[in-house]
Amino acid sequence: MADYISCFNENAVNVSQSSCSSYSKNACISPSVTPSTQNSVSSVYKTTLSNQKQVLITVTWCKSNSNQGLAISFGEENPLAPSFRLNTNSRFFRKKKGSKVLESEDSKVEVFWDLSKAKYETGPEPVEGFYVAILVDAEIGLVLGEEDVVKKFKTRTLLAKVSLLSRREHCSGNAVYATKAQFCDTGTWHDILIRCSGENEGLKAPVLSVCIDKKTVIRVKRLQWNFRGNQTIFVDGLLVDLLWDVHNWFFNPASGYAVFMFRTRSGLDSRLWLEEKIAQKDKDRVEFSLLIYACKST
Repeated sequence: MADYISCFNENAVNVSQSSCSSYSKNACISPSVTPSTQNSVSSVYKTTLSNQKQVLITVTWCKSNSNQGLAISFGEENPLAPSFRLNTNSRFFRKKKGSKVLESEDSKVEVFWDLSKAKYETGPEPVEGFYVAILVDAEIGLVLGEEDVVKKFKTRTLLAKVSLLSRREHCSGNAVYATKAQFCDTGTWHDILIRCSGENEGLKAPVLSVCIDKKTVIRVKRLQWNFRGNQTIFVDGLLVDLLWDVHNWFFNPASGYAVFMFRTRSGLDSRLWLEEKIAQKDKDRVEFSLLIYACKST
């Protein structure tokens, strides 16, 4: 992301509370607008076990015209780390409920899942009627979906401390994208709408708008010249860097991807958050980043 940044904008916009009554990711979109479709969603969680051992768990949901699946990996890009893959396509998948044990050199990982009654919206990630539970060395490390499922496991250990470090979303379609995010573990959920308006809407030049809870936090005019930049906003009292790069939309349409990133900062740190590996962070600091790859195919 280092080359995505052209300047630092000291003018920050405050978004204190969610003004949308619904948590639906489409809540802040006009009924006449059809947003892009999610192709994959990848979330990185940091789990702290009772012995203070920390485990990184990456959960990825993906969907295409012919396939839908779930992948879980542990650690950081280590080919020897245990991993789990599941094809949930209704035509080929025969085990929508089950369990699997993964062995590694220093941990025993158990994955339990039930997607037999999962309900989806337009994206690859189920929204209700499912659970995915991960046990690390007999401790409950992560539960997605129905949290009551922890009662089924014969363990006296409570759910470990879990923090969501990052979320990466890939989407394709038009130049409108909607999602939602929680910028800290104790914060509220916020609806995010990213939209690029053009000449077909009566504008002389493309304009990029980013809205949080129906409130415009940035509006970039003459986007073909301001295709890269950043701005600082405040969300739930947190300092958040918002960065965008839509260069490929204008100058490399064959590639097609634009990149948007929201990333929180700790305290009064004045640095912009660039590329930084999770392993290099202070273990006591928990930041969150939302990275969106948007492919404009229409």
